[in-house]
Amino acid sequence: MKTKLAALALSTALTLPAIAWGKPVTFTAQMNDYGGNGAYLAFYVTDAQGAYKGSLWMAGGGAKYYPHLTDWYRATAGNLSEINGITGASVGSGRALTFTLDLADALFDAGYELHVDAAAENLRESPSDTVVPLTTAGVGKSAPGRRYVATLSYEM
Repeated sequence: MKTKLAALALSTALTLPAIAWGKPVTFTAQMNDYGGNGAYLAFYVTDAQGAYKGSLWMAGGGAKYYPHLTDWYRATAGNLSEINGITGASVGSGRALTFTLDLADALFDAGYELHVDAAAENLRESPSDTVVPLTTAGVGKSAPGRRYVATLSYEM
């Protein structure tokens, strides 16, 4: 029962953010100065077992580049309905991306993780460039990325 409630809370937070129980959460990805074209970023959530649960945001509008967001693409089988209405521009080298979503309280302190896949044209792919557990203790703390993302943080 608890698993079904958590799944319902996640699906509600991902598909009906305007009426989800919870609160606004602001995510900020500060990019490294990697010197290339704007990076595509896929923000998505997995459960405690690593199973994909839903997409939160996609930075970059050219679907032909989505296969380069390899972990996200594998988890979703490239299903573009996963990102309908949640896309924005790619993020330039040295810049920051900030966006706010309503997320269910049930996603925090329950084993869910936020993943950010990153890729930039003519540069290496970076699956799970950043992985952050969604916890109340993590609010306001910066987590390092591996290649394109310098830091990732979230505020409630």
